[in-house]
Amino acid sequence: MAEFFYRLTPDWVLRAVEAGGFQPTGHCTVLNSLSNRVFDLRLEDDSHVVAKFYRPGRWSEEAIRSEHRFLFDLQEAEIPVCAPVRFENGETLHQVEGIHYAVWPRTGGRSLDELSDENVAILGRLLARIHNVGATRDAPERVELTEETYAFEPLAVLEAGFLPPSCVGRYRAAVERIAAEYAEQRRGVPFQRIHGDCHLGNLLNSGEGWFFLDFDDFVRGPVAQDVWMLAPGRDGFGSRQRQKLVAAYREFRDFDERWFGLMEPLRALRFVHYAAWVARHWEDPAFPDAFPHFGTEDYWQKETNDLEEMVELVERPTAGAPGEAAADATTEETELSNKDFFWDMD
Repeated sequence: MAEFFYRLTPDWVLRAVEAGGFQPTGHCTVLNSLSNRVFDLRLEDDSHVVAKFYRPGRWSEEAIRSEHRFLFDLQEAEIPVCAPVRFENGETLHQVEGIHYAVWPRTGGRSLDELSDENVAILGRLLARIHNVGATRDAPERVELTEETYAFEPLAVLEAGFLPPSCVGRYRAAVERIAAEYAEQRRGVPFQRIHGDCHLGNLLNSGEGWFFLDFDDFVRGPVAQDVWMLAPGRDGFGSRQRQKLVAAYREFRDFDERWFGLMEPLRALRFVHYAAWVARHWEDPAFPDAFPHFGTEDYWQKETNDLEEMVELVERPTAGAPGEAAADATTEETELSNKDFFWDMD
């Protein structure tokens, strides 16, 4: 299945979409995606759909259906998201050669590199509404954002042939300290359905308003994960935006002040989770091309240094507080907050 997935051709894509009851014209364009394979297709009525083929072995069928269910729950609550189109039989998921695929409406809009205060407030309220819906039902089929799934399981992947001997001891020690801090901070914090990969690259503005994309990586976890990823800066500007976002969020939903303490451990876990995401897909020919420096000695020395710096930030008494720590961020801390790990993991 993996070999078929890597070599998925437009001919197979067109036949799969046609088998679902659609009438493609033959126009098929590959869209940018690494974890999955995504194609834009024009139909006979001149409309467009997007066919998404899920990477085999990444999610179970139940987990994918849980993603679709979350999107329909949000759509029913009149929250602007892109939900899959139903096939002729009413299902949202089909298979070709054992690979699951779904069809989606094509959505347009533009993404911003930076948000105005007005946009931050709008998104804070929108995020609260998403979390309100997320809390209405469980999703046991999805990953839970714990120290095991976001620290120790990724670490095991990296230690299995990726981390060089010069870094492995230091890297493991840093991961263990971050995991311990996160385990302490998350004690008693409610977990629920959240976006999980809620960065600006997964947001579009259509001119009529904002909508979130790519719930492919949605997890059960603390809502603080979506908050810090939407407003990640550690400098004074980033801190003020995060406070504005949370203030708007609280118009629709409670946000416990203690949850700010989760944000730096969650940011640090993202370092490890992201590196393991690349490693897990390294056999895919698209990944070495996309990440040419991954796995080199220089890469791992920098990753290890960055992770050790994050340990110091995580273990500070004020780490993640809404004001003092972020407002006084050093140049190194600001660089860590802007670290380029927001590649779209879909």
